[in-house]
Amino acid sequence: MEASTVQLNDIALFVEVAKRKSFSMAARALNMPTSTLSRRINELERAIGLRLINRNTRRLDLTEAGAAYMSRCQGLIDEARLAHEQLQMLSGGPSGTLRVSMPYSLAIWLLPETINDFMQRYPDVECEFDLSMLTASDAQGTPFDVVLRFSNDLHPLSIMDSGSNAAQNGSVAKELVSLDNHLYASDRYLERYGEPKTPGDLTQHQCLRTTIDDAHSYWTLRQGAVTVRVPVRGHLAANNMSIAGTLAGLDLAITRMPHCQALEPIIKRNSLRRVLPEWSVDPISIYVVYPSSIQPAKTRAFMDFILPKLGPPRDDASKAG
Repeated sequence: MEASTVQLNDIALFVEVAKRKSFSMAARALNMPTSTLSRRINELERAIGLRLINRNTRRLDLTEAGAAYMSRCQGLIDEARLAHEQLQMLSGGPSGTLRVSMPYSLAIWLLPETINDFMQRYPDVECEFDLSMLTASDAQGTPFDVVLRFSNDLHPLSIMDSGSNAAQNGSVAKELVSLDNHLYASDRYLERYGEPKTPGDLTQHQCLRTTIDDAHSYWTLRQGAVTVRVPVRGHLAANNMSIAGTLAGLDLAITRMPHCQALEPIIKRNSLRRVLPEWSVDPISIYVVYPSSIQPAKTRAFMDFILPKLGPPRDDASKAG
């Protein structure tokens, strides 16, 4: 194969390997044998007459020529894929396998409110959800179409360090939404221990923190321009919002819960009500990371579907309108 006969498919294979920095992960995303993928890249290098990838047993790196080739080719491949999908959508809706990575604590309250309606709307999309947390060494090689993270969970993703990493692998990260945090407790808890009237009253209550350590033993409450930092304590801690809601529903503590539509079933199921309703706790942000600035139809459809669930509850939304 001479340089003049290089196929766009082979360039797309190279972009996939370069983006993930792994033959095995790229092969999985492409649904082809690793040996076949390696052979095709070797043939591409021979056709071009330059080595594009340095391979060894521990890691895969782009050569100077490979980095230059990647920077010119990735946009072309993304545009070609988008054009192909747009043509496909003329005869049908989004299709293919959508791979999503999200924390378990997000999945447990978001997916039940989302996935059934989504699958009915888009029956040709197959969804694969990974609920494990990526490490820094895994981040650049993930085969996911969407990575969702809470703001305090961004540090394991080296692609979130932005700068050279983000530019090199073409990934894009942005804040999806910033959710207000409110305080909740069960009626029985408040009857038993009394209802806080001021933020300072929280020091006399069982407050459910994310972890039992000094760093998480303060809650910052806001009312307009007024900010109060309150030391809190409690015998329980949980970093899962669904579990936190359940524990609060068992009359064990006051807990923080983001104010959004998807969490309303958890609040209602556990018969929770607002504590210190004039105050809000520090907000929590949800970020999304895409492997490219161009999102395929299946990705756009999924994100359009979940975003309303991350907005305020229906009653609040109607009041806002």
